[in-house]
Amino acid sequence: MNTLTPTPSNRWIPSISVSLGVIAVTVGVLAAMGRPFTCENGTIKLWHGAVNSSENSQHIADWYTFTHVTHGFLFYFLLWLLSRQVKFLQPAGIRLLCAVILEAGGEILENTPFIINRYREATIALGYTGDSILNSVSDIVFMSCGFLLAWRLPTWLSILIVIVLETMLLLLIRDNLSLNILMLLYPIDSVRDWQAGM
Repeated sequence: MNTLTPTPSNRWIPSISVSLGVIAVTVGVLAAMGRPFTCENGTIKLWHGAVNSSENSQHIADWYTFTHVTHGFLFYFLLWLLSRQVKFLQPAGIRLLCAVILEAGGEILENTPFIINRYREATIALGYTGDSILNSVSDIVFMSCGFLLAWRLPTWLSILIVIVLETMLLLLIRDNLSLNILMLLYPIDSVRDWQAGM
């Protein structure tokens, strides 16, 4: 057997190894930016469900975790489209690594003063102070889960899951990925008032 040819059992190892390295670098960058490792009150929760809370985006999972799962589905689709033209991206493991790099870059950008202030000014996240490092790492992991689900599931089911996640968040917390992007790029007062329950 040619040892240079990846077998099904080990073809993901290089991509996963480099992805873990990307996450480690992200942790270092976020720490250098002064982000706290965990919630500043010292607690670590598996789930924190209060959206309008200083502990939002500080624990392992919260309502916005579902938006990161959606990131995974969207990254899979976009990278799959790109892979039809770029042969380097054809292995799913390489596309996963690219998705991890994109999500990690997004986590770093999201925790810059510019974006934190933008969230405060343009969205209902008036008291938002950025993510803890634990939450940022969790977001990358949940995005990866969404990516892997999209890789394994039929297209129609992936689309259905994204629609269900977006609808569920809209109904339960009056926010979702689509509204988050809209309000960051083009804030609408009536939407913000509705989100705030006015």
